Amino acid sequence: MDDRTRTAENEIAEKFFLRDEKPSFREEKIARPDVRTKRGRRLGPIFLLGLAILIGLGVYRIVATVRAPKESGRGQQQTAPQPVGAATIALGDIKVVVDALGTVTPLATVTVKTQVNGQLTEVAFKEGQTVKKGDFLAQIDPRPFQIAETQFQGQLIHDQGLLDQAKMDHARYETLVKQNSIARQQAEDQAYLVKQYEGSVKTDQAQIDTQRLNLIYAHIVSPIDGRVGLRLVDAGNYVQTTDAGIAVLTQLHPISVIFTVPEDDLPDIMAQMRAGTPLEVTAYDRANVTRLAVGKVITLDNQIDTTTGTVKLRAEFQNQDDKLFPNQFVNARLLINTLHNVVTAPTASIQRGAPGAFVYLIGADDTVSVRTVEVGPTDGGMVAVTSGLAPGDRVVVDGADRLRDGAQVFIPSGDNGAGGGHQGKAAGPEAPASGEPSRRGNRQRQQGGQ
Repeated sequence: MDDRTRTAENEIAEKFFLRDEKPSFREEKIARPDVRTKRGRRLGPIFLLGLAILIGLGVYRIVATVRAPKESGRGQQQTAPQPVGAATIALGDIKVVVDALGTVTPLATVTVKTQVNGQLTEVAFKEGQTVKKGDFLAQIDPRPFQIAETQFQGQLIHDQGLLDQAKMDHARYETLVKQNSIARQQAEDQAYLVKQYEGSVKTDQAQIDTQRLNLIYAHIVSPIDGRVGLRLVDAGNYVQTTDAGIAVLTQLHPISVIFTVPEDDLPDIMAQMRAGTPLEVTAYDRANVTRLAVGKVITLDNQIDTTTGTVKLRAEFQNQDDKLFPNQFVNARLLINTLHNVVTAPTASIQRGAPGAFVYLIGADDTVSVRTVEVGPTDGGMVAVTSGLAPGDRVVVDGADRLRDGAQVFIPSGDNGAGGGHQGKAAGPEAPASGEPSRRGNRQRQQGGQ
């Protein structure tokens, strides 16, 4: 091989190896996007597949959470038993009660005013004193009335003398007329004069009685049994019949409470009153916590207030301990009726949902099932169940928010609901709700009840 040919081959080999080992910047720049493009094309389907799997899992979890299984768990894996509080259904008494707002109103409130004009010489009462009917309260100067009485007594004596004289003359004239000694007209005139003097005597006697009455009015006494308020005038003042008064008396024993009930409860109330059954009313304080007194309904208004749809009732309380005070705001609980030997359940066991009122009934295998019920009046922590439950059934009263139909439960020791009583949150003494009282005193009934 000649030198020319060898030189040409070397040049070709040198160019080839240099291009493979050290490509130019432009060639390297063009080649790299090709590698990333090929790699992105390989990873794209994998990314989309993973995203679709994640979305599918999310949708599955949402659907599984929203859909509540209605069957008892066949084909599903049972979860751990849930701890719950239980109560046993039993027979009991339920009081049908109407809650209402009321105001303490005295049966009698008297403003003591003077009935004669004069100077107030004495005030015998103390502010806040309890007085009896007829007790002395105040004295107005009696001297003007005593003097006037004496004056009219003298006038009476004068007119009585004239009357006696006229009667004697009239008797003589009657005798003379019979003897035809005088004219008949003179005898008749004398008879009329006697009548005039009789009228004067009666007028004088009435004037005397008026002054005696004024003396009684000047001695002011209590017209009722009650408590004296703040004094309105002091001794030494000149009082008149047009003044505001001397004091205000309020009867406290007994005292009444006026409250309103919805017109829907009026038929039941009227039925009890027509039957002669006394309706018991219990008064609680403003917070609806402390019981103040127990009384009975004595009457009700004769018409319904069309603006509120309520009717007023008056209840009377003996109030010997003075726990009720005039114009005091109270919460009244009217007992309309008592249901005896009815199926009762704790109010905490009643749940609300699409089927209406229902309970979680605990079976013999400690598995709960949804049982729809119809409820009636509520009394404290218990509610009357008209259908759906029977004595001896066990229901969930605590932990129902974690349950579903067919769930397995267990009852902690000491909360087995035995003995016919109710346990857990449903337990508690009868007491009015301590929250805000009902504005119109609606009857305590559950939805779907009577």
